[in-house]
Amino acid sequence: MKKQKIGLVFGGKSPEHEVSIISARNIYAAINREKFEVTLIGIAQDGKWYLESEENLLDKHCVIGTNAVQIAVVFGNEHQKFIRLDNATYLENMDVIFPITHGPNGEDGTLQGIFLQLDIPFVGPSVLGSAVAMDKDFTKRILRDAGIGHAEGITFHKHQLPSISYDAVVRQLGDILFIKPCNMGSSVGVSRATNETEFHTALQEAFKFDTKILIEKAVIGRELECAVLGNERIEASTVGEIVMEKGFYDFENKYVNDNAKITIPATNITDNQLAKIQDTARKAYFALGLEGLSRIDVFLTEADEVIINEPNTLPGFTSISMYPKLWEASGLNYSDLISKLIQLAIERHQRDSQLQRVRIS
Repeated sequence: MKKQKIGLVFGGKSPEHEVSIISARNIYAAINREKFEVTLIGIAQDGKWYLESEENLLDKHCVIGTNAVQIAVVFGNEHQKFIRLDNATYLENMDVIFPITHGPNGEDGTLQGIFLQLDIPFVGPSVLGSAVAMDKDFTKRILRDAGIGHAEGITFHKHQLPSISYDAVVRQLGDILFIKPCNMGSSVGVSRATNETEFHTALQEAFKFDTKILIEKAVIGRELECAVLGNERIEASTVGEIVMEKGFYDFENKYVNDNAKITIPATNITDNQLAKIQDTARKAYFALGLEGLSRIDVFLTEADEVIINEPNTLPGFTSISMYPKLWEASGLNYSDLISKLIQLAIERHQRDSQLQRVRIS
């Protein structure tokens, strides 16, 4: 059987650059080499694209672009879509792109738009779903319209900073607040505030990463995550639980400290609660226009309400990442999951290729 050629794209201009490299390393190690031939494409933090080596990717001190050939994207060609800048030769055609780029410029629709213009199948949601689900403000608006539970919040833009009133926010949302950049993942720039000093410090931190922020009311409940995959047919995994020994599940506690205890599958979840969480995750996935894969993070309250925390359209594939672990606990191993995601990308591309793109008189 002829191997499919996969372009594994990682890195990117994002605070989650290093996490992306680790995800790519794990995918590269797990992908079925009997079925797939992998081309490594790294995007450096300055935005340049490189044809990367296995040696550099597997180096725990990997810096994209080290002794690598810079490449460029060629729009309009039917086949020759990537070119080496050292000798002006084209890379071999790729059947599917697997982007494992996290955060801005990676999972917010910008990169997905490039692959759409190149007419190459790619793993994960397309442009609209990626952009909407990346923006916490628009995510909340769509969930509200769809009647799906979500935390109450207020959105502010950077030019409004001088007029943001702590007292007014507390009157509306209570005195335990979470302040988040609207377009950022891995809890980068997220802070918890319980007094006015913490509040204003948190505003400054969030506005470092985005010109729009979300201030949310604290939701008291269990923190649970559900992995979702599919295009028209949406499947939901079992759920995992995050229990914090101290603090909350921010970037440091996800990737640096050891304060988070993750249980997969979550214990003390009834069949009805599991079904409700899975159903809510599927509904949110559909409402947000997601396809391919996403991880849906929720709260389960004492009143058995399922409240969406946020979706993650290109969840991590690191050794501690929930998405592949949730599917493994649901009976789909890491290698087969990667194959499934690639197949979903091909199926969506075939479906969308049937659409009429030109006006015929």
